[in-house]
Amino acid sequence: MKKMKVLTAVLFVMMLVVTACSGGSGGNGGNGGNSPEPSGASTPEASQEPVVSEEPARIDLGGRTVRIAAWWDEKPKGETAGEKARLEKMAQLEKDYNFKFEFINIPFDEYMDKFTTTVLAGEPFADVLAMEYKRAIVPVKSGQVLPLSEFTTSASNINNDQMLVVKLPPLGGGEYAFSPPSVSVVGMHYNRELFKQLGLPDLQELYANGEWNWEKFLEVAKSATRDTDNDGKLDKFGYSGWPADLARHFAAANGVAFVDDATLTDQSGDPKMLEALEFVNRIVNVENVMKVKTGNKMDWNETNTFKDGDVAMSIQYDWNIGDLSFEAGVVPIPAGPQSDGKHTYANTALNGWFIPKGVKDPQLVYQIFEEMRDVPPTEEYVGQDWLEARYKTEGDIQIALEKINGTGLISIEEGIPDYPFYTIMDEIILQNQSVTATVEKHKATAEAALQKVGQ
Repeated sequence: MKKMKVLTAVLFVMMLVVTACSGGSGGNGGNGGNSPEPSGASTPEASQEPVVSEEPARIDLGGRTVRIAAWWDEKPKGETAGEKARLEKMAQLEKDYNFKFEFINIPFDEYMDKFTTTVLAGEPFADVLAMEYKRAIVPVKSGQVLPLSEFTTSASNINNDQMLVVKLPPLGGGEYAFSPPSVSVVGMHYNRELFKQLGLPDLQELYANGEWNWEKFLEVAKSATRDTDNDGKLDKFGYSGWPADLARHFAAANGVAFVDDATLTDQSGDPKMLEALEFVNRIVNVENVMKVKTGNKMDWNETNTFKDGDVAMSIQYDWNIGDLSFEAGVVPIPAGPQSDGKHTYANTALNGWFIPKGVKDPQLVYQIFEEMRDVPPTEEYVGQDWLEARYKTEGDIQIALEKINGTGLISIEEGIPDYPFYTIMDEIILQNQSVTATVEKHKATAEAALQKVGQ
């Protein structure tokens, strides 16, 4: 992107004096027959002073350090052509604007405490920092991060073609987060080898034919759950995964989240949510189609059970399938009966970049964040290298890009202190409690937690 410039121009224009012609109404709609008679005076030529341009003021940050923080090392490693180009660009920016980059890597468990204490002290530990959306909702509602409008301009790339930096979805009713263009794939992954072995219908064909819905998912899962060696024990399973995420994803595919992030309204009792929770309970506790490797249905590590190779389907994430020993296909999570047609999964782990309150010259900081990404692309499309390392067919990548990426419903219930999400899930999944009764039991607690954040 070309450097943003501030141009000051002084334009002097002398009025053009025109002696009107006599006659009828003509031309461009004047006063018709009321035009004055020619005066006989000569018509002066229009004169125009040349445009006077001033050189834009040079940006000089006086040797300042611009700090970029995350719970990983964000500094390009310089191993690929793209990373090398970014390092060269960063070095040029440091020279042009007289500053230094510093990349701060804070352990995840310490990250939010570090953010809160330094921002409240008026000295944020970083100028630009990453946060999970679900963790950012409290800082957003507390006024601890700046809205985009306070540090972007009409010339910013984010407010134009967004080729360098994109706006992330609104949070808490406003726009705060930004990110380089990226790809995120959360979908129903299936073991192609096992599907062929068991003679199961290909999920992409079901999806293309409009047959991929909740009941078809359950039908396939039940068909895949078998004792193939006749020893009296199941050795192939229809599904594996973490029920907490299963509930959120099926709810999103039914058009609802536990919490409305814009209004901070509890939606655990919404009929669409109750319908999703009932279906998840059926999958986990009634139909006997799930493999539970750890012995604890609510253990997050069940997310990895799919990797064993004896499970037909699992809701998986692009970041978790790079080490599979078998070929996996992907389709969107099946749409629920009340699907809004827009969302296919719950975006529980969306990360964004934010500028904290108290950062000096936030417009310049943000400008640098944009400019450091103005390097020639090394991929034919965003996420090419990432996706091609994880998916084996063009069809998988096409579905990932066109049908899944960008269809997440923001999910923030984990970031609301005292919101009883896990309590609700434990009682339904582990204690086999009634869905409706459990949700109603914790409704007051949920609403109180949300009210506290919204104050």
